[in-house]
Amino acid sequence: MRDRQDGGSLPRLVRIMQQLLGPDGCPWDREQTLQSLRPYVIEEAHEVVEAIDRGRPGELREELGDLLLQIVFQSELARAHGWFGPDDVIAGICDKMERRHPHVFGEEKAATSDDVRMRWEAIKEREKGERGLLDGVPVALPSLLRATKIGQRAARVGLDWDAAEGARAKVSEELAELDQACADGDRSAVERELGDVLFALSNLSRKLDIDPEAALRATLARFAERVGAVEVLAREQDGRALSELTSAELDELWNAVKRTES
Repeated sequence: MRDRQDGGSLPRLVRIMQQLLGPDGCPWDREQTLQSLRPYVIEEAHEVVEAIDRGRPGELREELGDLLLQIVFQSELARAHGWFGPDDVIAGICDKMERRHPHVFGEEKAATSDDVRMRWEAIKEREKGERGLLDGVPVALPSLLRATKIGQRAARVGLDWDAAEGARAKVSEELAELDQACADGDRSAVERELGDVLFALSNLSRKLDIDPEAALRATLARFAERVGAVEVLAREQDGRALSELTSAELDELWNAVKRTES
């Protein structure tokens, strides 16, 4: 494991990126813009999360490198506009971390992680100045994650339930309203009520201290594994694809896979 304290690898990456973007560099890299790279930033961040969930250190190292490349790439494009460069990005986050941890880099004290969070938010509010409660929650976040962030912000001013039971009751209330909208056949109302149900579930997750994104990812992973197992079982039995099976046959195979898991 390399642990270079002089940061030698990061300047090397910056030099590589500068060469790729130079007059004799890579045609593809030179065509990119901040906007064209936007999907890659999102994709690489999600791949980092997937590597964390899989618990594979080598894979995580590689994916973190891919994400770092996007940061350096964007920073070099910004430098071309005369805005800032990679050094400015690193200096900015160093200053912020020292400023927001006065209990480590200053004279203040913080006994618990709750103390740290409260102080972090207070310092952040001073830095950002006057702004609305929900300002700063990125619109581009995945909707479930954004719902959680908005719920956290609302809870700061008392727009919340005292306990998880209240959030759970809200889920039942919203489900009843969704059922009524479905019965009425009002598509726009169904969409609205379904959104309310999802928001209520995100709030219940928050009150239960469960990450809804992680919970849903785990469910999707289990579902994908079961579908794969059903496909294998179908081929082993009579060589048919899933699309060739009846609903009853699919149910039988699905239940067989679930029994195997149990």
